[in-house]
Amino acid sequence: MDFRPLRHFLTLSDTLHFGRASDACHVSPSTLSRSIRGLEEQLGVALFQRDNRHVVLTAQGRRFQSYAREALEQWEQVRLSLQSDAKQLTGEISIYCSVTASYSFLYTLLSEFRGRHPGIELKLHTGDPARAIQQVLSGDEDMSITFRPRQIPDGLAFKSLTRSALVFIAPHEDQPWIPREPQSPSQSQWKRVPMILSESGLSRELADTWFRALGVSPKIYAQVAGHEAIVSMVGLGFGIGVVPRIVLEASPLAERVRILPVKPELPYYDVGLCVLNRRLKNPLIDALWQEVEER
Repeated sequence: MDFRPLRHFLTLSDTLHFGRASDACHVSPSTLSRSIRGLEEQLGVALFQRDNRHVVLTAQGRRFQSYAREALEQWEQVRLSLQSDAKQLTGEISIYCSVTASYSFLYTLLSEFRGRHPGIELKLHTGDPARAIQQVLSGDEDMSITFRPRQIPDGLAFKSLTRSALVFIAPHEDQPWIPREPQSPSQSQWKRVPMILSESGLSRELADTWFRALGVSPKIYAQVAGHEAIVSMVGLGFGIGVVPRIVLEASPLAERVRILPVKPELPYYDVGLCVLNRRLKNPLIDALWQEVEER
């Protein structure tokens, strides 16, 4: 069965760019165009509106996008269940995580699994941890290593791998804006402190809650994607940051910063593996999920 046209369509619907989609599918732009035209001729509708600058899904294209995802998932489930009956699993699993998570958890998580299932190819994509859950919910990734949100979205399964404290970090060199008594925070101490915070995500939410409780609107020096960059900017003396302790411990720049003993302490949060419940019907994904021992 040839599912390549569906894969071509889904890739183009995600990128909305013929050049990037053809590169991702390892075909020429003309081959991709013929594949899309063939689908449109079979369906009798336009799936995309395109001109020289833009590619946009039509209403019919958005409906077909849902069908195409489900069709490929169901085919993969049937194919893999047949392989499972034969005690052989082959295929690929995509995992999204931060750079820190890639070397803090992946070896332990995947080393034994790799030995038991050598036919499963693992594809790793790294990026901003604040995007990890959405990558799974959208179907762009099979699994992600991420923090447990305050409220787990419907249809999402989560297994905890570890807990991490969220800490305030400051440069080692003394600066006039570093609070002298972080154990007894006050508005006068913190209202002029340059803060380097995540653009979004749980760490940003918890930091904002801490400042609101103090009655201070933080002075934002920079908002960045990813905690690793916060350690770097704090080490350079640009401000005070908020990062998970596991990020700090894994950072090559850890010696350039220090933890401020701020009171009240920020909450701990869980870091774990998440997946859509319905994707656990896939024998490959379920095999990896069963490998994880919840802590």
